[in-house]
Amino acid sequence: MNDFPRPTGATDKNSQTFAVLVWIGTIFFSFVPALIVYLLKKDDAFLQEHSKEALNWAITMLLLTLIGQVLTIVLVGFLLIGIMVIAQLIFCIIGAVKASNGQPCVLPFNIRLIK
Repeated sequence: MNDFPRPTGATDKNSQTFAVLVWIGTIFFSFVPALIVYLLKKDDAFLQEHSKEALNWAITMLLLTLIGQVLTIVLVGFLLIGIMVIAQLIFCIIGAVKASNGQPCVLPFNIRLIK
């Protein structure tokens, strides 16, 4: 059910802080913070998993934004984009809280492009 490997022992507070910053950065800067951490912090399994999940979430939101923009022609896209903004905020906060508690985060509506 859970794709994340369980961390062995307690996670480092520095890793937790970076993971929280990745999730908060994803709210404002989309995939950029998650991509930077994913590429630079390959030695930290906890941080790697959180940045991978945040990166997948940002890519999912970008794809849904494109669909929403196309659907604005028939006025349904405005509703979809509004829902996506709220979902982005809620799920990134959930990810940040789980990261600060040292727990893995698996978002339910995430398209897993990066495994």
